Amino acid sequence: MASSSSSSSSFLTLPSLFAISVLILTVSTAESLKPPFHPRDLLPLLPRQVSWPILNSLYGAADLLPTFIGTATPGNDDVKWKGACFYENTAYLEFHNNSGSQFGGGTLHIQADKAHSWTCMDLYVFATPYRVTWTWYFISRAHTVEFPEWDGLAEYEYVKNKGVSIFLMHAGMLGTLQALWDVFPLFTNTGWGESSNLVFLEKHMGAKFDARPEPWVTNVTTDQIQSGDLLAISKIRGRWGGFETLEKWVSGAYAGHSAVCLRDSEGKLWVGESGNENEKGEDVIAILPWEEWWEFELTKDDSNPQIALLPLHPDVRARFNVTAAWEYARSMEGKPYGYHNLIFSWIDTVSENYPPPLDSHLVASFMTVWSKMQPDYAANMWNEALNKRLGTEGLDLSDVLVEVERRGSSFDKLLAIPEQDDWIYSDGKSTSCIAFILEMYKEGGLFGSLADSVQVTEFTIKDAYMLNFFETNSSRLPKWCNDNDNVKLPYCQILGKYRMQLPGYNTMEPYTHMNEQCPSLPPKYNRPDNC
Repeated sequence: MASSSSSSSSFLTLPSLFAISVLILTVSTAESLKPPFHPRDLLPLLPRQVSWPILNSLYGAADLLPTFIGTATPGNDDVKWKGACFYENTAYLEFHNNSGSQFGGGTLHIQADKAHSWTCMDLYVFATPYRVTWTWYFISRAHTVEFPEWDGLAEYEYVKNKGVSIFLMHAGMLGTLQALWDVFPLFTNTGWGESSNLVFLEKHMGAKFDARPEPWVTNVTTDQIQSGDLLAISKIRGRWGGFETLEKWVSGAYAGHSAVCLRDSEGKLWVGESGNENEKGEDVIAILPWEEWWEFELTKDDSNPQIALLPLHPDVRARFNVTAAWEYARSMEGKPYGYHNLIFSWIDTVSENYPPPLDSHLVASFMTVWSKMQPDYAANMWNEALNKRLGTEGLDLSDVLVEVERRGSSFDKLLAIPEQDDWIYSDGKSTSCIAFILEMYKEGGLFGSLADSVQVTEFTIKDAYMLNFFETNSSRLPKWCNDNDNVKLPYCQILGKYRMQLPGYNTMEPYTHMNEQCPSLPPKYNRPDNC
């Protein structure tokens, strides 16, 4: 009994009791007057056992993304919005030349009013194609953000016509810190990181992770694996686990990586993979002996991969030209992973591929930040691809945004222009993991007469496993397929603790311009026919 009493007294400390009392008081009076504290503001004062479950239910990793409010332009005072703290806000932009420079600078005026409590605050991000800055507001009054000098004629003209973009961290200070705490573990190679990735996907995608019976490794005999069989891979911890989690969220795919099986003329089994790390630490296209690839996944891949083998249907396999597939694979071996078109396979539409609060404005601002921090990375990830869409060469991101404006178009429309399989980048053809496999399928004849009208660089991994190329008769699956599991999947999971779900598997007939205009909004990821 003494132990129990001691535990109780340490659990409910004096600050905790005070916080709970004020929490009850403010909730009961919130409808009648503005309270000095909002209930959420007091959560950090509560014991961790009480506060963290509440915080986790209110905020998540997605709350780290700011919400686009609008653009403030000279002479326009119609930008109005409701903040997380201040419920009435307005903004306008004023040009000046206090610096005495050629193009001068500007002042962004923000009026913040009607705070819902005395302790809340709003966080903001402000962006042009040439800069990103941030600040926070705690007091109801007029605030200013200074831009002492525009970065040359290009930024001056852009801001004069398009203004300064305003983003609100809609979760507020507390929610943003909680979101940072939720995002961090996604990329850690720990049990905490793994569980965080699973929770994120369950919350934002509705994904399920049912544990399989042990052992979680299938005793694979390779004589039943053939050329063209697809390997769908889901990584759930570490650097790649976190990246794949975000990729799954925006695309609706239940796998984040892929590889393909190939047999040579002597019957030896190989694995082709775009995104294999070489001895220099570079992600390249590689063709590895099955034994080497499988041994790595079993013993060295610390992302805890879940892997399923998707065998081709016999009729599809019969028309697969393995010689042509090998020729294509050999021509791509050693080339860099297809970062150039990675994000463009996801973005097909102006607005229906962005999970809220993500949108094209936020994408542009994110690109701006990374272009300043990592210019070489930016050139590889999007600058060349954006130039392809404009028919230009050598423009950096800032120049691209200005050029889009000059043409009377918009950045969201530019992002939605379909990738073309025959585009040649500075380092050659660009293929992500799944594009490499589907290009091989094209070369091998699986798309038939549709080959010239299908751009496989527009496909996500989900788009690929939905193709009706795979086995439909479970009796023809390899004998060892799912032999350790009491749930018989229509494909063969060969590694992993959690049962791999592939919604829509093997249901989609190829068609002209497939997957070029498809929405992908969570959690249902509905898509119209023939998009």
